[in-house]
Amino acid sequence: MTVTIVPVDYRNAEQTHDLMSLLNNYASDAMGGGQSLPAETLAALPEKLAAVPGAFSLMVLVDGQPAGFANCFMGFSTFKAKPLVNIHDLAVNPDFRGQGLSLKLLEAIEAKARERHCCKITLEVLSGNEVAKGAYIKAGFDGYELDPKTGQALFWEKPLR
Repeated sequence: MTVTIVPVDYRNAEQTHDLMSLLNNYASDAMGGGQSLPAETLAALPEKLAAVPGAFSLMVLVDGQPAGFANCFMGFSTFKAKPLVNIHDLAVNPDFRGQGLSLKLLEAIEAKARERHCCKITLEVLSGNEVAKGAYIKAGFDGYELDPKTGQALFWEKPLR
């Protein structure tokens, strides 16, 4: 088994097709919301990602087959006055799970973050996603808190319609 991690070129039709397929598989999974993404979203996303400064995606290939991906965005830490990387999506296709591919993606993201002199990598994970939490803990991630007395940070959202 040959495992390769490649940066996605948002202008490469084959790579973006594979990325959109992996993303849609993730969205269709219970941990991704359980619904396919609208066709118009999938069609527009590569161009939209290409237009976002600091956006980057990595794809893991197993024997040349797309097996997983991560969509990441550069951010900034005001408390450290340094850039950071936020992992917005990370998933491995069910056919390829259990092979340590998520850890390989996380290692590649960390290498990119270090190249960019980032102070940290952030992500969100559903509290019930024990498999992902296990992988993140294995890779060195932990809940975020400034002081144990004030508790861990929570990720909230307010959808805009």
